Amino acid sequence: MRAALEAARSRRVLLLNKERGNKSNSAYAQGGIAVALGRREDREAHAADTIRTGRGLCRPEAVRILVNEGPGRVRELIRWGVRFDRSGRGFALAHEGAHSRRRILRARGDGIGAELTSTLLGLVQAHPRITVAHGCFTADLLIEQERCTGVWTLERGRRRAIAAGAVILATGGVGQVYLRTTNPPVATGDGFAMAYRAGAVLEDLEFVQFHPTALAVPGAPTFLLSEAMRGEGAILRNAAGEAFMGRYDRRRDLAPRDVVARAIWEEMASAGTDHVQLDVTARPRAWLRERFPLIARTCARYGVDIATTPIPVAPAAHFMIGGVQTDVWGATSLPGLYAVGETACTGVHGANRLASNSLLEGVVFGARTGKAAARYARGAGAINAMSRARAAGAASPGARRTASINGRRLTEIRGDVRRLMWEGVGLVRSADSLARTIEGLRRFDWLHESAWSDREALEAQNLHLVATLIAEAALRRRGSLGSHFRSDYATKGPGWRRHFSVAASGRTG
Repeated sequence: MRAALEAARSRRVLLLNKERGNKSNSAYAQGGIAVALGRREDREAHAADTIRTGRGLCRPEAVRILVNEGPGRVRELIRWGVRFDRSGRGFALAHEGAHSRRRILRARGDGIGAELTSTLLGLVQAHPRITVAHGCFTADLLIEQERCTGVWTLERGRRRAIAAGAVILATGGVGQVYLRTTNPPVATGDGFAMAYRAGAVLEDLEFVQFHPTALAVPGAPTFLLSEAMRGEGAILRNAAGEAFMGRYDRRRDLAPRDVVARAIWEEMASAGTDHVQLDVTARPRAWLRERFPLIARTCARYGVDIATTPIPVAPAAHFMIGGVQTDVWGATSLPGLYAVGETACTGVHGANRLASNSLLEGVVFGARTGKAAARYARGAGAINAMSRARAAGAASPGARRTASINGRRLTEIRGDVRRLMWEGVGLVRSADSLARTIEGLRRFDWLHESAWSDREALEAQNLHLVATLIAEAALRRRGSLGSHFRSDYATKGPGWRRHFSVAASGRTG
């Protein structure tokens, strides 16, 4: 949405939303938006925390842009009506893991995502040069003469070409690839799959961040429990009631996410349990209801009173650090194609994302990408894109054999893919587990032999493709770094600073 608002300063924008409303990882965000609104020293500290958490794999230019342009973008959000929580005359700043100081702006207690996305959605829908098409599934990219000139949408089982001077992928993450995920059902990796099929380069796909604390109650959804809870004093305890994080990191419960998630995994394995406890009972009930209203309500719905009872939690797939390779203006390796947010990989997060940097990434690089895409579209305006789109009809993916598949069978396939990924490409990987996963995924290669005529089948196809790419990338990186941990290569390994990339034509380096 931020990219659309920027592009609409000079161009007409069509925003395709495969669902209705603001269902997305952004809307689910609870912690806040990390930003250094103060002195230069504060921005330098934010950059240092980001690079340290990224385990030395962050691209410094992208980090500098994030922390230096972030304050201006956040002030812009305030002017546009985003209501951040206040404390006295200033903002109520939260603390989260791996941050050296309080710098997290929050809203509605733990409702930053809903506040931010609803405000931007209102602006987008009211903009005279932006058209929003809700419930419109994008099936593939339109490629002509090695340039992206539009998209193919799926409507009532038929594909329709929509030409554009430039295309921005802002399709979110890939969490549904895993059995346990904090992501909504829409996060099926569509943008990753479309970009790969079109020949764009993807990068750093082995780095999938697992959030340490997702609700682990039978019958309950894998609901995110914000890292801000530990920032406010919540303590992780194992099955024996022991506060265990001191054994793993001097920062205890405020260690980086990769450290905390693996510590929880080890505690669960040693005790033979499927969860640990997140204990915030030292805080008063009234305070908890004000600070974490969404979390308190959701836990209560599933029988957990967070004021009196430690919350059962376990890790879950949360954020894709890798993605479609872009420069700092969102441009991909394919002319005319741009990517932003969780779909993109600028290198800003390195091997492990710093908490609450994702929303900041969205608004900072959203503005940059929208501006760059609009500039490109102006240059492409002399070409009659619509006539080329009509001429390209014979090359549509829909020109292959179309087919449909039973819904129950689709559910089984998605379940099998997600189980394979959780068991073999999860928090702890090895050559054996990765090889087994890749072999298991090959059973569903036939999904790519047809141009499916319904959204559910296309999502299954996308999930399978992205799962395979993640597993292969994890096998390729022979070392452990940040969110990628291999039990058979526990050290960084030689050449660990490399960014591994892949394209449909083969590995690129």
